[in-house]
Amino acid sequence: MLTAIPWSLYYGDADSPAILVSAAITVAVGFLLFRYTRLEHELRVREGFAVVSFAWLLFSLFGSLPFLLSGAVPSFTDAFFETMSGFTTTGASILNDIEALPHGVLFWRSMTHWIGGMGIIVLSLAILPILGVGGMQLYKAEVAGPTADKLTPRIRETAKILWSLYVALTAMETVLLLLGGMSLFDALCTSFGTIASGGFSPRNASIAHYQSDYIDWVVIVFMVAAGTNFALHYRFASGNFFSYLKNREFHVFVASIAIATVLVTIDAWAYYDEKLPAIRDSLFTVVSLHTSTGFGLANYELWSGHAQWVLLLIMIIGGSAGSTSGGLKVVRLYLVAKHISNEFVRVLHPNAVIPVRIHGVSVSREIMSHVLGYFAIYVLAIFTGTFLVTSTGLDWTSSLSAVVSTLGGVGPGMGTVGPFDNYSHLTAIAKWVLALCMLLGRLEFLSFLILFSPAYWRS
Repeated sequence: MLTAIPWSLYYGDADSPAILVSAAITVAVGFLLFRYTRLEHELRVREGFAVVSFAWLLFSLFGSLPFLLSGAVPSFTDAFFETMSGFTTTGASILNDIEALPHGVLFWRSMTHWIGGMGIIVLSLAILPILGVGGMQLYKAEVAGPTADKLTPRIRETAKILWSLYVALTAMETVLLLLGGMSLFDALCTSFGTIASGGFSPRNASIAHYQSDYIDWVVIVFMVAAGTNFALHYRFASGNFFSYLKNREFHVFVASIAIATVLVTIDAWAYYDEKLPAIRDSLFTVVSLHTSTGFGLANYELWSGHAQWVLLLIMIIGGSAGSTSGGLKVVRLYLVAKHISNEFVRVLHPNAVIPVRIHGVSVSREIMSHVLGYFAIYVLAIFTGTFLVTSTGLDWTSSLSAVVSTLGGVGPGMGTVGPFDNYSHLTAIAKWVLALCMLLGRLEFLSFLILFSPAYWRS
């Protein structure tokens, strides 16, 4: 939080006292919790669920203080919504004029993305596999074990490796954006939003503000990198240069981007005088929504309904497991598709034994059951959330896309919450429902919902 103060002083804004007081309150409460709570050297699974869930809630609560105390966002509901959107790397905003914010608060807004993204990659590759959430036991091998092709055991060591990669990617993008003519402030904020798959931009028009093909392509490349499993980046950095080529989820991820881009471009061509800008804008939009980043370059609401349905579908799919992206995750959709395909074969050949396989390994029935269960919960959450938001008076299209967007950590939706609109006009109830969607989607549902189980507290 204190890293925002130098920017406030440099630009001569008056928000540094509010940021300083916010930091002091956060540190004071943190000290009291540290001083008067019992520390455990070993974190058990039961405590793991609680820590993961309450961390995001507390971060969002205290992270909203700079918005409130500076007067940038006077409503607690709006401040909490904006901060939850930041820490969950959703990127949905209630701000009508982003550029009117003082630079210190604006930097903190982007920093919430970056901090949230750091937590998400560790959550994805080091915590959820151990907790066994949503079939992520598949990635238990990514974070534990003594062999050379696995990440270093122990969450602390894994976090160091992943965060080193995270910082390196952020630094690389920042330098490339500086070479493209961005200011250091804009380059940092944009990099924070890209690597975290967040989408907060310091500009009202998002990436479209810069009107630079070079910047567009740099952001596209790093959005794809952020939407890729960080374990693959680790292996590549360790000398395994074929790690991407050997990974089935990465193959499906890239193929999905390519197919969606072709489908969207075919529809978008009619709205462009030249073909190359249509291809670039379509690719940028597909990558932005597929990776749940949510940066804006083109107003896709002007495109045909067919293109928008494709975009809505990739918003639901999301990026790779072990990335900073949200959504259902490519690997889960791949496993569900394989499972359905196998069931069709069993209808024709009842005695056939056809296991679901990925990366050359058979997926156990237990893991497949978790994946199917997570898929069902995700679909149910979309319908439930859409019903609740629609009941507040928002139209059906906007409600559906808002729920899909916040559950998947995307940010922009369609209708009145489109790529160059925001969520400020929603009722307070709708904002709290969508804030809950952000939290549930980011924590993979079960790690949060299990806290409401009586059996959890009795154990």
